[in-house]
Amino acid sequence: MANSKKIIVTESELELKRLMRQQPIHKKNRIQMLLILKKTKHSLSKIELAAILKVNHNTAQKWRKAYFEKGIDGLLFDRRIGYKKSIITSEIHQAIQQRLNSPKDAFTSYVDLIHWIVENYIPQGINYHTVNKYVKRHFGAKLKVSRKSHVKKDLNAVESFKKTSQ
Repeated sequence: MANSKKIIVTESELELKRLMRQQPIHKKNRIQMLLILKKTKHSLSKIELAAILKVNHNTAQKWRKAYFEKGIDGLLFDRRIGYKKSIITSEIHQAIQQRLNSPKDAFTSYVDLIHWIVENYIPQGINYHTVNKYVKRHFGAKLKVSRKSHVKKDLNAVESFKKTSQ
C-alpha cells in the first residue's frame, strides 16, 4: 500500500479559522480539511480525510491536490461566475405590470404575453419558461383562461339552478 501524501499547511490555525468565517457554506469544508491536516501529527490518506469530512474520497483528493499545487487561492477558487443578468429590463417590467393591472388590456395567457413582449421589446424572442417564472415571481399572477361554455348548454336550466341553489 502506498504512503499517503504529506501536505504541509503553511497558514496558521488562527488564520484558517478567520478565513473559514468569511467563506460561504460550500467552501467551509475545504478550510476544515486544512484545519484537520494542520492538527494531525501524521499524514492522512484521502479515504481517512474523506471519512472525517464526510465527503467523497475523490473530492478530498481534489481538494488536497488543489492546495498542494496552487495553495489557499487554488483551493478556494471555483468556476462559479455569479448570476446571469435578466433579459427582462425595468422598462419591460413596468409595462408588464401596467398591462396586468389594466382591466381592459390584460393578457389572457402566457403565450399572449410572449407575443406582446416580442412585438414591442425583444424581437429575437424570449423563452416561455422565463416569462412564466418571472410573472409568477414578481407579480404573483397566474394567467388562466376560463373554460368555454358548452354549445348545447341550456340557459334556462342555468338560471333555475342559480335561483334554487341559494
